[in-house]
Amino acid sequence: MKKPWNVGLIGCGFMGRAHSNAYRKVGNFFDLAHQPVLKAACARTRSDVTAFAERWGYESTETDWRRLIDRKDIDAIDICTPNDTHREIALAAAAAGKAILCEKPLARTAAEGADMVAAVERHKVPNIVWYNYRRVPAVTLAKQLIDAGRLGKIFHYRAVFLQDWTIAAELPQGGAGLWRLDKNVAGSGVTGDLLAHCIDTAMWLNGGIDCVTAMTETFVKERKHNLTGKVEPVGIDDACAFLARFGNGSLGTFESTRYARGHKALYTFEINGEHASIRWDLHDLHRLEFFDHKDESIVRGWRSIHVTDREMPYMAHWWVPGLQIGYEHSFVHQVADFLNGLAEGRAAAPTFREAQHTQHVCDAVLQSASSRQWVDVPSD
Repeated sequence: MKKPWNVGLIGCGFMGRAHSNAYRKVGNFFDLAHQPVLKAACARTRSDVTAFAERWGYESTETDWRRLIDRKDIDAIDICTPNDTHREIALAAAAAGKAILCEKPLARTAAEGADMVAAVERHKVPNIVWYNYRRVPAVTLAKQLIDAGRLGKIFHYRAVFLQDWTIAAELPQGGAGLWRLDKNVAGSGVTGDLLAHCIDTAMWLNGGIDCVTAMTETFVKERKHNLTGKVEPVGIDDACAFLARFGNGSLGTFESTRYARGHKALYTFEINGEHASIRWDLHDLHRLEFFDHKDESIVRGWRSIHVTDREMPYMAHWWVPGLQIGYEHSFVHQVADFLNGLAEGRAAAPTFREAQHTQHVCDAVLQSASSRQWVDVPSD
């Protein structure tokens, strides 16, 4: 019989829905020792959290996250709140001995992240950060091909993440839904929100980043703030592009913006090696493009691998070959991996310490953009 694993979720927005869906579905498709129980949802507004709990099947609600953490019937705390609250909640949850699942980025800065890493390691609590794109089957397959040496020595890594939702100058900053435009809450703009995903995936696939040089731009300099009602300076980066040198000698280019008209969530990466290349596109997330120079010249070319066969990562848990899965399944995979690690006494990646490496790169990118110089990335 499966052991109940009681989840206390803090934050009832987009990510709260994505995580709740994963908790509800994971036991139907994965054979696990633990069964997630939606024990309690927490948000500041009583009406919002009540409606959320009823829709998703949470047994109870709280409006104070401290009370939630203090509850003896909660095994895990899922942090789905704005970035400025991650540190305080994580420190309290770790001290209470709760497992912690934290939305990305780990924190606003590496300094905040260091406190969180120290807390979970001091109290020895299981922890993970929701960098879910690692667990898209096609991306995991890319990892397997790289680790098997199919690409050989890697020369180039390039990633792009484009959106267009903040172009309107009349869009306010701050408050529910728009906290990502408030630097005090978010910490940064596209760097921590979108490029953090690209950086995590890149280092998982291609190893650590040694140094970066970057440029950023804030296209709309002032916006009305929802909380103060005043027009205030905008401190976040609307766009960022940076160059990177990886520890393995390869070169990286990264670009992200919320000012690419026509793109809602275009995330792509391509990796070029001495023997082969791979590329992936979130808009066609179940496919991995692969070019192998070892093929005969008369048939040599890019092939599109439909990642649905049972031998491919995660796919044995889903449908018959040929039937694809989507974005939401990456969260199911993350819960499954976390619970398998819990049962086997091992950590599931990325832990807080691993996510802190991404935080260091983000900090270095912003420092470089400010100083207009190359910046070394701390190794820890």
